[in-house]
Order: sequence, then structure tokens, then C-alpha cells
Amino acid sequence: MSNDQMNPTIEKILLNIEKVMIGKRNVAELSLVALLSNGHVLLEDVPGVGKTMMVRALAKSVNASFRRIQFTPDLLPSDVTGVSIYNPKEMEFQFRPGPLMGNIILADEINRTSPKTQSALLEGMEEASVTIDGVTHQLQKPFFIMATQNPIEYEGTYPLPEAQLDRFLLKMTMGYPDMNEEIEVLNRAQKVPPIEELQPVIDLEELRILQREIKEVFVDDTIKHYIVDLVHRTRGHGNVYLGASPRGSISLMKAAQSYAYMYGRDFVLPDDIQYLAPFVLAHRIILKSEAKFEGISAEDVVKWVVARVPVPIQRLVK
Repeated sequence: MSNDQMNPTIEKILLNIEKVMIGKRNVAELSLVALLSNGHVLLEDVPGVGKTMMVRALAKSVNASFRRIQFTPDLLPSDVTGVSIYNPKEMEFQFRPGPLMGNIILADEINRTSPKTQSALLEGMEEASVTIDGVTHQLQKPFFIMATQNPIEYEGTYPLPEAQLDRFLLKMTMGYPDMNEEIEVLNRAQKVPPIEELQPVIDLEELRILQREIKEVFVDDTIKHYIVDLVHRTRGHGNVYLGASPRGSISLMKAAQSYAYMYGRDFVLPDDIQYLAPFVLAHRIILKSEAKFEGISAEDVVKWVVARVPVPIQRLVK
């Protein structure tokens, strides 16, 4: 993580989230990286560690409309995107929007529903629109999905398709709290839940301004070459069946711009790339079967690549 001075507005948002979440500063930071980059987050962890609370706190902090989709095996695509219903009084079809029509969407336990319903999110995640009965409906801006999933070895889960995994900017885990943090969770649970009293610290227009400013963060050509070199090395690694896509390169650059901005810089450093690479690239990599049997993870591959690709040493400030 960076030692630079945190942007004051970003610090306000993080402190607000910490009124609800205990000991999850890194998860809150990475969630903000995705939101500011106009990307999406996949949180994978066991039930009960606060995944839902994190996204609710984030939505309240930026005064965004919040929608929750509880994915179940019998959920249909139209339950997610919406449906056109015939109105006999008006003698025409009228669109009834689904829960995807919001600013911040919690796609809860996304891998408990069928691949057909999972794919209903694809167009929205990539194009910020959904097409129903031939009519395209634009989604609200900003539009941010935080999907949660249980580890796929749990019963009753469907692995996400590779095409959908590639559309998540970041994938991360939360982990269990330590003992002191869990005691504090109990203390807070005795009172009014903090999430009920949480107030916004910025509004949506301020968030849109932040998203525009982040696009101006300078990325030197040497950094772009470094990003592409890292991604290319994942494709040629001996344990990898399918490496990270060009979307992975774009995502890593955008995430690094947001991360640099959060820490008060208008330029990206190699350190930003190294820190973010496992979160951005690992879920885009498909390992060979023998590598899985040997206990090698995609995160191991990304860390191996980062450790071996030469780091740019050119002066990076404009």
C-alpha cells in the first residue's frame, strides 16, 4: 500500500465506511478503486463476514440508490433486468424495470443462480444498458455492481463463466476478523446497527466529478509497457491454460489511475501496478489442470510474474 497522503474526500468516504466495517480498510479502498474506475467488484468469501454490509455502507456514503438482487437457482433473467408487460388500458407494452436499474447493485451470492441468469448481467456491466424485447434501456450513472459469491466448492454453486469474470475489474476476499475486531462487532451489535445511522459524505455529482478527474491521472509510456509486459507473461506461463485478456491490461491501468488519485498523486507509479495486479489479473487466468492439482493458484502465478518482470526506473512525473 502507498505511503502518500490520502485525498481528503476519499479519506472522508473511507472513515464513514469504517463506522460500519471494522478492520476492512483494504477492502473498502479496493471497492472505491473499482467504483471510481467505473468498474465492478467480485467479493468471494464464506457467508457472514460482512460482504453485504460493505456494499450498503459504500452506497450510503456516496448517497447512491441501492438495489439488492438475491440470486437463487430459480431466478430468471427478467427478474434481474426487468420485463415488458402489456397494459390493456393503454393498449401497449410498458417496461417494468428490474433491480438492475440503480446506482449501486448488490448481486448477492451470484454463483447460486444458473449461468443463463448470470449472463443477464453481462450487457449491463459492459455497456451500462440492457436490451429487452429489442429496446435498449440505459442504466443510471454511476453504475456499479458488487457481486458476492461463496467459494465454488460449497454445495449448490455454479462457477461464473469466464466471459463474466473478465468483466469484473477486481476480485478479492474479506476474510474473518481477528478476535479484537470480532469483539467490537459484538459491542456494536448490542446497539442500533451503525448502518442504519450512516449518513452520506458526498453526493452523486461529486462522485461523477471524481470519476472524471481520475481519467486525467498521467500514465507514462513506460508504465503502459510494464502493464502489457505483465499481462503477456501470464499468457506464456507454464501453469496457465488461458492468460489475462487485453481487458485485463485496460483494467489494471484504470485501477492504477484511481489508486494513484486516491493517494493524492496525478501520476501512476510501478508500486501501484504491483499492488493491484493480483486483484485485477488473477481471476482472468485459467490454470492448467495439473497446476490446480499441485495446489498452485492464479494469485501465485501473478505474484511470480510481478517478481520477475523488470520494473521501470524512468522518471514518471510529468
